[in-house]
Order: sequence, then structure tokens, then C-alpha cells
Amino acid sequence: MTVVINMREGLDERKVRIAARFILEGKLVAFPTETVYGLGADALNEKAVKRIFKAKGRPADNPLIVHIADFKDLNKLAREIPEEAKLLAERFWPGPLTMVLPKKDEVPKVTTGGLDTVAVRMPSHPIALALIRASTPIAAPSANVSGRPSPTMAEHVIDDFYGKIECVIDGGETKIGVESTVIDLSGEKPTLLRPGGLPLEEIERVIGEVEIHPAVRGKLVDVARSPGMKYKHYSPEAQVIVVEGPRERVREKIKELVKEYQGQGLCVGVMATEPYECDEFFHLGGTEEEVARNLFKALRELDKRGVDIIIAEGIEERGLGFAVMNRLRKAAGYRIIWA
Repeated sequence: MTVVINMREGLDERKVRIAARFILEGKLVAFPTETVYGLGADALNEKAVKRIFKAKGRPADNPLIVHIADFKDLNKLAREIPEEAKLLAERFWPGPLTMVLPKKDEVPKVTTGGLDTVAVRMPSHPIALALIRASTPIAAPSANVSGRPSPTMAEHVIDDFYGKIECVIDGGETKIGVESTVIDLSGEKPTLLRPGGLPLEEIERVIGEVEIHPAVRGKLVDVARSPGMKYKHYSPEAQVIVVEGPRERVREKIKELVKEYQGQGLCVGVMATEPYECDEFFHLGGTEEEVARNLFKALRELDKRGVDIIIAEGIEERGLGFAVMNRLRKAAGYRIIWA
């Protein structure tokens, strides 16, 4: 049985203590962060962490992110904390930034996907922070079955995990909608492993130029130093196609594709910033922030409506648009049409 704890009206410390008890007992709790919902377990409890991998169907070499509630907790996890990490934490924590650092022996290898580094972030959502403070550092990937679109509402978590985990905290819809930005600070140069809820431009204003790992652009890797680098991610049941290029040409190309696929007898869904005539349409919003917030919800919703093909409008790769396009391309398996 899965206990669903309603905190849509705000933080309730009594309810937080109930959820924290599950964590301390080695059980699984899905909880809201400012980015997406996480599926959490005690990060230092090897047996509990293994349950995350089993519940999600997640490959064992795909590392987890450890969530903390105070900077001093970083000393429990990281063997070295470079100056760049301190500067970034001072500027962006709590917030949607994950830093990869050399790990201490106390962090189980199962939590880090067998690596000698640990990925750590401090979420800004009040429920997430309260849950961590009432329990322990929490290892938490996104609370979805591996390969599926990430959850931005408790309903998405319940769809994937009801009856399979002990607790879901319903804190309403998440604000950002894409996962945290991941920066590797364990090597010689800061390296972006995953674009996310904190734009790269803001990070570079603090620590200077950041290298972009080839995996961000779709290159296959043997070793995943961060979630989202190696395996299929964010995919609905329907086939996704991304249309990219100048805005007017993209619009015309989407109209052509809708007619072409409908002519083949397929049910066509479109997710875009402007309306289209199609079988099912999902309006993503008009700003990059709105598109990011609605991205995963659109993929899940169009799946529920039973479409065969999802045509997604590409947006400009700036700010949160970088993260949006990274997720869309992965969801499409890099099936991209250039207009």
C-alpha cells in the first residue's frame, strides 16, 4: 500500500515527520522539489538505495543525486570541495544545481553508480528541505519508471508507482519542470554534464567558462558520471519527432507533418507554443520558463490521449531552452526534422 500525504496547502511538520520515518526505516518516499518529483531513500543506506533501482527499473551504473539541506552536510559526502563549488553553493543553493565531487568512503558505491564521485544538490522546495532535515541526506532520482517522462505532479508518480513504494508526498505541481543542472567539479575543468533548471549562462558568470560534455549533444558514453548521460530518457509511449529551425519554417513543417501522418491513419498530437489543427494539441506556453514547466506534463498527457505520433516544436537553445531541447531530443531518440 502507498500512503499519499497531501501537502498542497503548504508545509505540515507533523506530516513531514511521518514521511521522514519512512526514510529512516529504509523505505521509499516520493517528494516534490522545485524541479521534478524525486524518489527518495536514505543515501547512506545501501539496502534502501538498491530499492530505488529496483522500483524504477534503473540500471545500476546510472548514479543518483544526493539531496542535502545544509552546506555542512556536503562535508559528510565529499572528500574534496573545490573553491568553485563553494562559490556556486553560495550563489545558487538552495536551487536547481547539482555538483559532482570526489566522494567519501561513507557514501555507498550503489548510490554513486559505482563511481568514485558523488552528485549533490540542495533543493529549494520547502517540503524537500523539511524532509531531509527530519531524516538524513536523501538519494533521489526523478520519481518515474526509468525511460518515462519525469514527474511534475504527484499524479504522475502515482501513475508509475502506486502500490510499489511506501509514500508519496503531494505538494502540487513543480515550478521549474526540468531536472537540475549538473556540473562536474571533480576534474581539471568544470564540465556541464546535464543542462537543467539553472541556465549555464548564470553559472559561467560565477566561475567562468564551463566545458560542455559531448553527451549533452547526444554522444554515447560508456560511463555515466551523471543521470541522463547514458540511457534512454524522458520517452512517452508515442513516437516523438522534434522539428527545429527558423520559427516560420518550423510552423509550416509541422502543418505538413500533421497532414502527412494523418493521411497514414495515425492519431497526431502536437506540443507547441502556438495552436495547430491536429488530433490532440498541448499548449506549452509562450516563454521558455512556461515551456520547461509544461514539457513533461505534455508528453504524459498526449500519451494518455492515445496519440500515435507527438510532433514537438523546437525552441531556441538559450536559458532554460538549452535544457528543454536536451530533454526533447532525448525523448525523440534524436529523431529531428530540420525545417
